[in-house]
Amino acid sequence: MYRDRTKVVSIGDRVIGGGNPVLIQSMTNTKTEDIKGTVAQIRALTAAGCEIVRCTVPTMEAALALREIKQQISVPLVADIHFDYRMAIAAIENGADKIRINPGNIGSRERIKAVVDAAKERSVPIRVGVNSGSLEKELVERYHGVTAEGLVESALDKVKIIEELGYDNLVISIKSSDVMMCVKAHELIASRTQYPLHVGITEAGTLYSGNIKSAVGLGIILYQGIGDTIRVSLTGDPVEEIKSAKGILKTLGLRKGGIEVVSCPTCGRTEIDLIGLANQVETMVQEFPLDIKVAVMGCVVNGPGEAKEADIGIAGGKGVGLLIKKGEIIRKVPEDELLSCLRKELEHWEQ
Repeated sequence: MYRDRTKVVSIGDRVIGGGNPVLIQSMTNTKTEDIKGTVAQIRALTAAGCEIVRCTVPTMEAALALREIKQQISVPLVADIHFDYRMAIAAIENGADKIRINPGNIGSRERIKAVVDAAKERSVPIRVGVNSGSLEKELVERYHGVTAEGLVESALDKVKIIEELGYDNLVISIKSSDVMMCVKAHELIASRTQYPLHVGITEAGTLYSGNIKSAVGLGIILYQGIGDTIRVSLTGDPVEEIKSAKGILKTLGLRKGGIEVVSCPTCGRTEIDLIGLANQVETMVQEFPLDIKVAVMGCVVNGPGEAKEADIGIAGGKGVGLLIKKGEIIRKVPEDELLSCLRKELEHWEQ
């Protein structure tokens, strides 16, 4: 697998590449200058399972804020830089664990060199990021539009510039909102470089459409053994990005741990608010560090049978519910006690 042979890169106290686990990233949507608000959001992301966090650094005030933010968080901090090379240098000087730049919009070779020199001095990795929306005009013309081939060429051109400046502590990202273009670009670049790849579908959309696009795109890419870190880009609360990323990795067998909730799609036999109950269960189980499967079923007719593959489950009926373990009915409980009954079982669960 490509993932097993990528270059190992350290980001703070985390390591990616070389077959290490795929790490989950997200990005704050607070003003980085707002230290209190940014720290609060990073802590919420960390609690949800975020392993690397990125903040935008559009001003010198934001760059200076990184030093204080770093002291109050427990995950590596990446500085997102556009246009002004001085922000990249300031971010490095103020403790950024990694910087994300597009050398194409940083400016002259001298300015890129200044950033590279600062990163080299402190062994700070550089993520070279190229998006389909910012592909160079000459590449768009050469390939008759924005293409996967153009994205790969653009990224490798930027990497070459930094390599020629004597630095190879790099991570690459090539993103597009076009899912299949993004997939093809990753398939192409995997055969042409050994740098670790940060993977995501950029501008994926809302919680609904963004999750579908990300699950499809990231699923195809990761299943092929490509990708060392991921971000699910959603329009909304970034904590939702972490939930989705964890679900994708677990579904692909790339991550273990955490309770998996399975639930039936409802039918005419359903006599409880199964949708509400399933959502309550999914929220509740986030509290428990267990590696088990929990089933939530809508009727007592097929519930026990359908829940056989789960470690524990509940099935609702008219005013009554069943607690089920490995397909066997353990006891009946009033419908309104189903959730609390399940919680008690999880609180006393023995692996």
